Amino acid sequence: MLRNIHKASSTWLGKAIMASVMGVLVISFAIWGIGDIFRGGFGQNSVATVGSTDISIEQFRQYYNDQLQRLSREARRVITPDQARAMGLGPRFLQQLIAQTALDEQARKLHLGLSNEEIAQRIRSNPAFQGPNGQFDPARFAQLIRDLGFTEPRFVAQQRDDMLRRQIAQTVGGDLQVPEAALTALNQFQNQKRDIEYIALGPAQAANVPSPMPDEVAKFFDEHKAEFRAPESRKITLLSLSPTDVAKPGDVSDADAKAYFESHKDQFGRPEKRDVHQIVFPEAAQAQAALQEIAAGATFQQVAEKHGFKPSDTDLGLLSKSQVVDPAIADAAFSLPVDKVSEPIKGRFGTALVMVSKIEPGENVSFEQVAPQIKQTLAEQRARGALGELRDKVEDERASGATLAEAANKLGLKLITVEAVDRSGRDPKGQPVAALQNMPPNLIDSVFTSDVGVDNEPVTLPTGGFVYYDVAGITPSRERTLEEVRPEVEARWRAEQIAKHLTELTDQMLAKLKAGTPLAQVASEHGLTIQKASGLQRNKPAANTPPSLGQAVFNTAKDGFGVAEGANPTERYVFQVTQVTDPSSDPIQSAQLKTVLQNSYADDLIAEYLTRLAIELGVTRNEAAMNQAIGGPTEQQ
Repeated sequence: MLRNIHKASSTWLGKAIMASVMGVLVISFAIWGIGDIFRGGFGQNSVATVGSTDISIEQFRQYYNDQLQRLSREARRVITPDQARAMGLGPRFLQQLIAQTALDEQARKLHLGLSNEEIAQRIRSNPAFQGPNGQFDPARFAQLIRDLGFTEPRFVAQQRDDMLRRQIAQTVGGDLQVPEAALTALNQFQNQKRDIEYIALGPAQAANVPSPMPDEVAKFFDEHKAEFRAPESRKITLLSLSPTDVAKPGDVSDADAKAYFESHKDQFGRPEKRDVHQIVFPEAAQAQAALQEIAAGATFQQVAEKHGFKPSDTDLGLLSKSQVVDPAIADAAFSLPVDKVSEPIKGRFGTALVMVSKIEPGENVSFEQVAPQIKQTLAEQRARGALGELRDKVEDERASGATLAEAANKLGLKLITVEAVDRSGRDPKGQPVAALQNMPPNLIDSVFTSDVGVDNEPVTLPTGGFVYYDVAGITPSRERTLEEVRPEVEARWRAEQIAKHLTELTDQMLAKLKAGTPLAQVASEHGLTIQKASGLQRNKPAANTPPSLGQAVFNTAKDGFGVAEGANPTERYVFQVTQVTDPSSDPIQSAQLKTVLQNSYADDLIAEYLTRLAIELGVTRNEAAMNQAIGGPTEQQ
């Protein structure tokens, strides 16, 4: 069990520290493929040698366990050692550690260094180590790193290594120029819009499908028997330790609640909203000249059109102040009267003129109206600090041999029993298990990778806290009889017949359309109405149309015809692409896309650099020692 490691890395601070160990080195996965050249001489107790540095078995084992826990949290499911070996995580994590060690070697070779003051400043500026006053809290720092298993010298050394690695990586991949052609292509792929006309078909358009004969039902059941099996189910007990579970709102005083209300008034009631418009100019002089045009009688929209902006480019929408991304724009917009144009404002993406066309007043609420809500919030905040101590008590009880039920009873905690649940989170009647509705999605996966009598690691809750679970019983999957599932079998048989008829019908329609028959005529022949959908975008949901339709639309040329299946097999769509609209250049969006491409280019360059660096330094790997560290086969590969 990795209970102590999990305890350190499952907290919010632990996540930050474990993530920082990786730094910018995620891209080192790119050099897995050259592992075969990294074999040769090595020490018996070394997993790998990088230049003059040995990576010991114990060092790699600690790194492997840390990274396995990190991946489990990110995947929101427990990754068992057997699963990790099956996925080949051992060699991958070793390659990461080799990449980090190679950069450390290069830093020493280049005589790179950081002063103690620079390291101290990084630690002091970390919000995790700051107290309520926003200042560095030495006691909090010492306590937190101690809870995570760090000594101060080890933590400082880890921060120093991380900063030096980042220096090298940023030197190699920093400040890259992005070609305009790449920006245009990516912008077009992500933001191109398409309009379609379509007709929707369902069971009513299929030929009359009669009720199946008994022999047809029996044959269909025999051919699909595996699909009607009763799934494996498990009886489980759960112990949830969340802020909500342990909060005591009755202990929160009225004075504390009122102080919170006064300092967070904008969170209650309905905030004021404004319909904000902006024109962003690259240069301040352009904005000033545009303002003079407006003062001379031009309208805001006329000036926008003169500079190539459409109304959709300048209208940010009806927003609250907190929803406006740029603070400078927000401050200006919420100080203007309606239809008044601001002075030029220096924003994040250029110099802007701002106008408000509508103001929707907010609504205030009294303290008495929200006092219960505030007390619950404060109680949960306070409870978060007690969760660690409560978890330790549960761990102590389990370590002494107590079952989860016994631990809950002794500590006065509520235990939840689920008599039967399958892998989809449903009970034997096919209904979602109510007790699991607010549990993390990876809980069911964890339950089904465990067994009766296994002491399981708790699963982290999305809102903070943990949920413990025990598997109390397992009911194996079994074949159901036809009589148990006859209604479901008949419904599936009918759906399959309808789907076949619809496929034949839409194939005929598509042939007519491609032969020149207008969509309106095809729709009329079948008593259907043409519908329209506009502004469809790749991989973005659209109202009243299923994702499969959007995918088909972007595989069809302008004025072309296509067919798409609906949300279920008994739905079909026949469509024509009527309009393709390429996106205009938006300064804010262009900046975001540029960042995406710069990061991608930087990853590629750093990966190439690491590959070359590993070859120059000389790297050897001991596969047997690696397998020994992670519990795999120890034969030399």
